[in-house]
Amino acid sequence: MNWLLVIGGAVVGAPLRYLTDRAVQRRFDTVFPWGTFTVNVSGSLILGLLTGAVAFGAASSQVQLLIGTGLCGALTTYSTFSYETLRLTEDRAGFFAAANVLASVAAGLGAAFVGAALAEALWS
Repeated sequence: MNWLLVIGGAVVGAPLRYLTDRAVQRRFDTVFPWGTFTVNVSGSLILGLLTGAVAFGAASSQVQLLIGTGLCGALTTYSTFSYETLRLTEDRAGFFAAANVLASVAAGLGAAFVGAALAEALWS
């Protein structure tokens, strides 16, 4: 029945990704993919917090399946990040393509570490 948890999380995560992406992109009139950047960094923060919560016994493996695998798996999107970076390169927006890669990796890792540190502060 673990697969139901994953599906349940994904049912929330996928529409949340779409709605967040559209809302963010409407606010920024630029070629930079702020919507995808936002969902990926947010998902990294949530996953870091969740991973820390599981490590410190504050969350179960079922919660990890529901939120980590299901919600965060559907919320974040490596394929869209890759496609948008490729599209920026093809459109001769090399600066934005490079900025997307560097900022996404740095912010995503930073958010995951912040989430894990927050979990440690809360539950250790």
